Amino acid sequence: MRILYLIISYVLHPLYIPFAGTLAYFLITPKHSPFETQSSIITPIFILTVIIPVIVYLIFQNLAITSTLKLPNFQHRKYSIYLILALLLLVLFRITPYDFTIELHFYFMGLIAALLCALLLLFLKFKCSLHLLGMGSILMFLIHLSIHYEKNLIVPLSIITFLSGLLATSRLYLNPKRKAEVLIGFLLGICTQLFTIKFWL
Repeated sequence: MRILYLIISYVLHPLYIPFAGTLAYFLITPKHSPFETQSSIITPIFILTVIIPVIVYLIFQNLAITSTLKLPNFQHRKYSIYLILALLLLVLFRITPYDFTIELHFYFMGLIAALLCALLLLFLKFKCSLHLLGMGSILMFLIHLSIHYEKNLIVPLSIITFLSGLLATSRLYLNPKRKAEVLIGFLLGICTQLFTIKFWL
């Protein structure tokens, strides 16, 4: 059972959330955009938010700075959030500018706000679950898109809700003491996306 929950934690890793939200946007939006335009956004986002962090992790592992993706150490977690914040800011201002894709622009702004809150909590010696922070973010983003485009997204919303519950279960199974971390992480993801709604919806 432990192996299954570890697999779930890696498959639903928060690194994939920016890329997953971008894919969801292009699958849901009724706005037409050429394949080349979509590729020019999706590809760099995948490189910046998935490939580069993995490469950095492998370098750190090789240098014996860290040996796990779990980031149990407060300092390691701070460094990883600094890196992701820098990459997300690059995406926000260079790949999804306000005047081009307003929905994605504020999706990434919500992600940045959530990570800043998580970083602040780290300075207060509290770790929130980044896994559930990511799931809460994409869940609320899909709700926004459903309202914005007046589309029935009950199936994808149900899937994300189920996966969120499954992920929360796996995190709690692996460490039963994480109840507060899981709850706070999920609420942070939801609330920071909810805060952006008045700017574009």
